[in-house]
Amino acid sequence: MTATLTRADVASAASQKRRRRAPGWLAVVPLLAFTAVAFGLPAIAMLNGAFTVKDPTSGASSYTGQNLTNSLQGPYLTALIGSVKLSAISAVIAVLLGLPLAQAVVSSRSRALRDAVLTASGVLANFGGVPLAFAFVATLGNAGVLTVHLGLADHGWSLYSFWGLVLVYLYFLIPLMVLTITPALDGLRGQWREAARNNGATGVQYWRFVALPVLAPSLLGGLVLLFGSAFAAYATAAAMVGSAVPLVTLQIADAISGNVLVGQENVALALSLDMVLVAGLVMAVYLPLQRRSARWLDA
Repeated sequence: MTATLTRADVASAASQKRRRRAPGWLAVVPLLAFTAVAFGLPAIAMLNGAFTVKDPTSGASSYTGQNLTNSLQGPYLTALIGSVKLSAISAVIAVLLGLPLAQAVVSSRSRALRDAVLTASGVLANFGGVPLAFAFVATLGNAGVLTVHLGLADHGWSLYSFWGLVLVYLYFLIPLMVLTITPALDGLRGQWREAARNNGATGVQYWRFVALPVLAPSLLGGLVLLFGSAFAAYATAAAMVGSAVPLVTLQIADAISGNVLVGQENVALALSLDMVLVAGLVMAVYLPLQRRSARWLDA
């Protein structure tokens, strides 16, 4: 009888536990539904369109990989390579400049300076699109304030070029790097520096053999995150350089609007699928690095 009551008590407790968990799951249902509608349906439509080709004569549709093949040839391949090149160079420069800036903020004794820099970084990291393009055109364009006063045009400077676009991208990538790497820098323990100093290590040796190896996963994760952010940017480049710099996002817009060839909408979807695959690779690299960095710094 006691065993029967015990099992009944256990079953009752398990039932109550499930009932307590039910509201938590119900609270997530709207978010899951929104995600399915906002991301799932467009993803399905993109996949369907990327593999669909319409016969211009009969209008019949058939499934084939021709759109993907076209997206990896000619100007489309050039644009994809251009986006990867622009994103990689911008991300590397942003990491090299953002790391010492973040370290200067972390090592500063001024709490106000730290708060001001991190707040500004949060604002600048999310400032982009047409307003950012207009700000740079007004400042460093052909008739910009600094261009005219410093005579930059006489030295061959042009904002509407690959390196001009890199400069614009650094405006929001460097603050993003500061926000990304600051928690990792906060995780570096003072005991490690003291132990290295007690063993005769210089500041350079400390960074080379202790700090940078520990920060390596965070640095690589930040690099990947910056690459993805630059790779997906569209409005700033579209407003500033147009078709002067071949980028995959601009090619997608041209293909959808029919500015190049009529009936290339599905090629645009194939280009979008190419971008999703690149973004998937980026996230596949970023997430393990983020977990490894958190494990090292929390150890």
